[in-house]
Amino acid sequence: MKKIIPLSLIALSVINANEIKLDAIDVESTYVSEVSQKAQTSADLADTLSKNVESIDMNRRSGIANDIYIRGQKRDNISVEVDGTKVCGACPNRMDPPSSHILASQIDEIEVIEGPYDVETFGTMSGGVKVTTKKPSQDFKGELNLGFGSWDYKKFGMTLSGGNDRVRVLVSGSNETSGQYEDGDGKSMYEQALNNRLKKDANTTVPNNYKAGNEEIDAYSKKSVMAKAYITTLDDQELRLSYTANRSDNVLYPATPMDAVYDDSDIYSIEYNIDNISDIYKNINIQYFKSTVDHPMDNSLRMNSGMMVMTHALTTEMEGLKLKSSFDLDGYDLTVGLDSSKRIWDGTYYTSTGVAPDGLASIENATTRNKALFAKVKKSYDALDIAFGARYDRTDISSDNATQQDNDYNGLNANILATYNLSKNNKVFAGIGQAYRVPDGRELYYVDKSGATFGTPTLEQTKNQELDIGYELNADNYDFKIKTFYSKLSDYIYYNNTLGTNKFQNIDAKVYGLELSSSYYLNDAITIDMGASYKKGKKDSGNYPDTDLADIAPLRGNLGVTYEYMANSTVSAEMIASDRWDTYDANSGEQELAGWAVVNMKVKHAVNKGFDLSVGVNNLFDKTYAQSNTYNDISLSILGTTGTTVLMNEPGRYIYTNLDFKF
Repeated sequence: MKKIIPLSLIALSVINANEIKLDAIDVESTYVSEVSQKAQTSADLADTLSKNVESIDMNRRSGIANDIYIRGQKRDNISVEVDGTKVCGACPNRMDPPSSHILASQIDEIEVIEGPYDVETFGTMSGGVKVTTKKPSQDFKGELNLGFGSWDYKKFGMTLSGGNDRVRVLVSGSNETSGQYEDGDGKSMYEQALNNRLKKDANTTVPNNYKAGNEEIDAYSKKSVMAKAYITTLDDQELRLSYTANRSDNVLYPATPMDAVYDDSDIYSIEYNIDNISDIYKNINIQYFKSTVDHPMDNSLRMNSGMMVMTHALTTEMEGLKLKSSFDLDGYDLTVGLDSSKRIWDGTYYTSTGVAPDGLASIENATTRNKALFAKVKKSYDALDIAFGARYDRTDISSDNATQQDNDYNGLNANILATYNLSKNNKVFAGIGQAYRVPDGRELYYVDKSGATFGTPTLEQTKNQELDIGYELNADNYDFKIKTFYSKLSDYIYYNNTLGTNKFQNIDAKVYGLELSSSYYLNDAITIDMGASYKKGKKDSGNYPDTDLADIAPLRGNLGVTYEYMANSTVSAEMIASDRWDTYDANSGEQELAGWAVVNMKVKHAVNKGFDLSVGVNNLFDKTYAQSNTYNDISLSILGTTGTTVLMNEPGRYIYTNLDFKF
């Protein structure tokens, strides 16, 4: 309570000047709109984000359900929220990252927070993703989406929405399947996992390789249903109900020793919103949410299943309640709120023979309970826009394993953002912030199938102190934005695979970099877009011979041109390129990767107002390349006697077509 009182006083102390028009603060976020239109090659949100946001890279794990990095940060260092619901995955190997539990085709807009600048969401330490899905409309509307692509890719999706002035309803469904993609060398996912990549039958000596007969099995199938109902109960009052179900089956993960039997997730939300309570009290919103994931993975497709089929079955449940109130106090936009959540994570090994480790718990009902108070205030002073946010967290973490200690953590997150409008079209902006994230159940308590405790129960929480500075220009015929950042990470949680037990350690580290984006409107028909990102990561402590930080991708950029030849009809081409990945953490399993450049092309033709036809090709020149490295904080397969970690290449030339009907 002693820390909560100062937090409130800090927020209130900013409220003491005359009313000025409030503008948006630009330093902390990048927005991606029309997401469903951008995601035409798969439902994978990670793929869509990595192609549209300079600060995001993708970690290739499979044909779908890939993971994201924001400025080299992933896992619990960033947060993912869908319509206010915090989403977590169940797999310790990140086969089901949070971003995989919502389809890109269901999304209306995404806010990507870059840095410790979100006080509303638990765990936004180095960044976050806030997903807003499509809302139900009052008028009856419908969409039908058909997609076809290389390697027997098929997608069918439909969305219906309608209602009246009291009730609005939306129902959306999708079914997607794909065979194994091939890299630029023509190697399928099956072949990429082989010890000898030149021959399909060379898998007899490596236990983790796929068994013969699995050469042509599908890479995955994925079904999803989303239903929403918005009910106007009284004037300016609305009850919002939402449910999303995802069912992914038989997902191949060639770089790891197991594949996903299925990933079943359910996301529920009940929200009540009241607007215009008074001239001062603008809004109150209360939301209850719950997300559950059921994820068993096994080795039944691998060579070693002949000796014993091992299943690692995991579940996680995230439940929370959030209350927010917004006020307009003489031109100050003030939001205060309470946030509470509980996550339970459980995992058990099972074997077909009933011998060890049958029945061994990997994560024994690890429970994370969080309670928080947060506040935000925004205000403009002539050309200067200021935003301040603060959050106090109290978190308790425990396990049902009596031999593992309980932990409690306290954290005071705070940030201040400023934008100075040099002119109508020019602005500079800066932000400084501090945020914490607590260890998760895997990092604290995880037990390997050998019975060794890989988790480290004594971990401290990680603190990120970050500075962001940028400049933005919006002229009549071009836009330009550049951002630089410096992130100091104290007690950063890092994986050390050389240790026999307690493999997660606290170290000090830093990450810094630069991002830029620009658009040039040559005329009414032609637009040129470009973007680039560069970052470095270094360890400042810990017993590591290599001081380079893992997961820090090299210089990457893109250049694209779009020609609108008629209304809503375009031809576009883009080149995406990466420098050689020659600064990496070899002690943590990473390896040097060659630089690469790929070309993508697409034609979107509006046949009429209700029918769009798109045809495209990604990786036009069939380049063989890998964009994500092999940091061994997850269990990765080794190629026979070479000791080389299996590296997943990106897909080769991919040709696709989409048919979108609207009515």
